[in-house]
Amino acid sequence: MATRREADLIGERDIPEDALSGIHTARARENFPLSGRPAHPELVKAYALVKIAAAKTNHRLGFLADDVAEAIIRAAREIEDGTLLSEIIVDALQGGAGTSLNMNVNEVIANRAEELLGGRRGQHARVHPNDHVNLNQSTNDTFPTALKIAAIRLLHRLEKAIADLQVAFQEKERTWSGVVKIARTELQDACPIAYGAVFSAWAEALSRDRWRVFKCEERLRVVNLGGTAVGTAIAAPRDYVFMVTEVLREVTGLGLARAENLVDATQNADAFVEVSGILKANAVNLFKISSDLRLLSSGPQAGFGEILLPAVQAGSSIMPGKVNPVIPEAVGQAAMRVMGNDQMVTLAAQNGQLELNAFLPLLADALLDSLSLLEAASTIFRTRCVEGLSVDEAACRRQVGDSRAVVTALLPRLGYETATEVAIAARDSARSVIEIVLERKLIEPADLEHLLSANAMTALGTK
Repeated sequence: MATRREADLIGERDIPEDALSGIHTARARENFPLSGRPAHPELVKAYALVKIAAAKTNHRLGFLADDVAEAIIRAAREIEDGTLLSEIIVDALQGGAGTSLNMNVNEVIANRAEELLGGRRGQHARVHPNDHVNLNQSTNDTFPTALKIAAIRLLHRLEKAIADLQVAFQEKERTWSGVVKIARTELQDACPIAYGAVFSAWAEALSRDRWRVFKCEERLRVVNLGGTAVGTAIAAPRDYVFMVTEVLREVTGLGLARAENLVDATQNADAFVEVSGILKANAVNLFKISSDLRLLSSGPQAGFGEILLPAVQAGSSIMPGKVNPVIPEAVGQAAMRVMGNDQMVTLAAQNGQLELNAFLPLLADALLDSLSLLEAASTIFRTRCVEGLSVDEAACRRQVGDSRAVVTALLPRLGYETATEVAIAARDSARSVIEIVLERKLIEPADLEHLLSANAMTALGTK
């Protein structure tokens, strides 16, 4: 295999001649064989946007020649549009606060830009990874900025996925509003409730998630780009510091703003912890809802059997005819992973020391993983489960008729003592509450039908 010779602070080594990355990337690959996967693709694409903004700013201020700036921007666009995404190969987990990822991006952009200008990969005659692509920048301001851009873009996608799932539950609320079922508290029969109310509660929880996720952008829009190493903008011209975030806003289309205190924004990661907590709340709701659906669809003959979930695959390699609630199970597992990621974000943020947090790669990996997982979970939950589910009206009717819990709905007419007597009589005679009430002529049939109707079950209080 043909190679080229490159040098760095540590020494020299051979790099494959056709590689777009260079010696810094090669060393990172050797040093960090940890997760076995590269950085999140949205982080890499966001990093390319940061490099574009920096190149545009440096060009406007006269620090980069026209052709060099244009070549850097073109090369960075090829990362952002996915063409060169596969060239960013350093492990997602790495020491150095993200320096390996930054240098991988710098080297790929520099070599591709050199190529665009007629040079050879690794030559750096016109475009150098540090002197040009990384001009007036540091890992310590570009990495957190790229992470915030990636997170905001994923938040936009997650918000839409949550909204779509919310709408799916609202549609089920309308469809099944006329069906009465037995509610359960502490897994015991409680009182009648309309299925419309059940679906509405799930939709309302998702509505809160949607709003919280929407507001997360405010926590992330303040960036430390221009702060360079520790937030003091050392080695960067003042004009660059004040201009680069404005250019980044143009490049990304996001409402980004330069932090008033760049030192604070460089060393502290509490905003990410706040956002991760919001994601955990969404995960909690997804887990609870998916768990409810698993219970309500259980059986179906020997379980609750009220909800009929779409059959998406055979459920067993040994039990013929078995269909499992695999989508709610998958959603639950994604939710558990997000909860675990939240703990990683917390630990990574709290372990920042003095002027820098060296654990941002772990934080980025966990936070962006949560965002992607929640978007995917909400999407498959909606398309593969919620939109196709139905309510077994006959099973609900049967359970309402058989359950002594319906006596709770009759309390306003019977009073507690009489209602208790009816419940005991139903239990001892193995007959239904409805039969006992009608037999004893405690409530007229028409009134009884109204008291146990869907309208009565969803009315706020009694008349």
